Amino acid sequence: MSESHSSLISHLIELRSRILKALLSVMLVFLGLAYFAQDLYHLLATPLLDAMPENSQMIATDVAAPFFAPFKLTLVLSFFLAIPFVLYQIWGFVAPGLYRNEKRMIAPLLIASTLLFYAGIAFAYYVVFPLAFPFFAGIELEGVAFTTDISSYLNFVLKLFFAFGLSFEIPVAVVLMCWTGITNAKKLREKRPYVIVGVFVVGMLLTPPDVISQTMLAIPMWLLFEFGVLVGGLYQRESEQEENQEVS
Repeated sequence: MSESHSSLISHLIELRSRILKALLSVMLVFLGLAYFAQDLYHLLATPLLDAMPENSQMIATDVAAPFFAPFKLTLVLSFFLAIPFVLYQIWGFVAPGLYRNEKRMIAPLLIASTLLFYAGIAFAYYVVFPLAFPFFAGIELEGVAFTTDISSYLNFVLKLFFAFGLSFEIPVAVVLMCWTGITNAKKLREKRPYVIVGVFVVGMLLTPPDVISQTMLAIPMWLLFEFGVLVGGLYQRESEQEENQEVS
């Protein structure tokens, strides 16, 4: 009992240490970017500003919004940039309890999930925003001027960033399901029609109510699903070969 108790305490201490290191990494990145908070917000607002009518500008309906909105963006961006170190701390905590084949599997997935999350954010900023914002700006209502509150715009953009970043994690989820035996590549291919309908439904729920952004999210999700099925089938064959070698 004393040994198990001391082991639990040591694990909790290590967990606390790694959580503090992860939070410290986010704060260090934040402190390094805080000086450029205004510039970062302007960079984020550029796709909308380019789509807005001439002589129009964004507004702030809250007194403190011009101060807090850029720093809120900087804090979220700091977390995004610190994700590799945060995942490294998670890996350092769970790795000692994994088998060798599990370590060989999880490490590439952590790297891939980070890169895919960044790819989803970049896709939203460079592809979706330049197409979606002119669509919104082109809708004219009588007596309504197209002006956007900076806090509302920030919340809107962050939701899209998270939606696209998480959606781009589909290959990782598919590979994990194939590797753990929850399903296999053959069954997933058979369910392809349902997946196609599902990604368009998800695109409708996660994006603004316009066809452009919904389609721009649904099509990459479908392609990423196909890529995940392909890679998941390869991992599944490798695991089956390892099991056969162990049996023999």
